[in-house]
Amino acid sequence: MSKTHGKLTGRIIERFGSRKAFAQALGIKETTLSIKLGGKSDFKESEIRRSMELLEIPAKEVSAYFFEY
Repeated sequence: MSKTHGKLTGRIIERFGSRKAFAQALGIKETTLSIKLGGKSDFKESEIRRSMELLEIPAKEVSAYFFEY
């Protein structure tokens, strides 16, 4: 089973306009973000926390964005 990050990707585009802009704000490379969104690598806890801040995701919704299968 693999994670799906469709909701997260939608929020990224909605708030930042592109994956590249979000990756820069998060402090990672765009290719690294793509790998994580593709489910080939997991987000670090610190990346999840920073993403929640940048994307204004409430704590109660974190699982819908980062842990859906």
